[in-house]
Amino acid sequence: MTDQALHSYRELIVWQKAVDLVTDVYTITKAFPRDEIYGLTSQLRRSAVSIPNNIAEGQGRATKGEFVQFLCHARGSIFELETQIIIAVSLDYVEAESAQRLITRITEVARILNGLLTSLGVSSRKSIH
Repeated sequence: MTDQALHSYRELIVWQKAVDLVTDVYTITKAFPRDEIYGLTSQLRRSAVSIPNNIAEGQGRATKGEFVQFLCHARGSIFELETQIIIAVSLDYVEAESAQRLITRITEVARILNGLLTSLGVSSRKSIH
């Protein structure tokens, strides 16, 4: 990534897809039990929102190292989100088919994010799935 190549985080495909993922998570969690509003519902939503937020914040930082750090935070949130989806399935809060669609989107965001990290010279030692 060159300095002139990117003017806004909104141009990053990974950010765009992460925002779409947030919408999906909010849609799915609307059907969760009301007593989960401060529990798993909140956790899922925060993890999902954290992904594009960290991408945006990192892109706004002054150095490549800071950008990488925030991309790694976003990557951590992806793993959290996937774990929380698995828990939601085990609690019967979400159907397996809906969860699989969400995990497919999570995997796509993770792959794009790993590609961005690789392009910035960071080895993605661990991958989702």
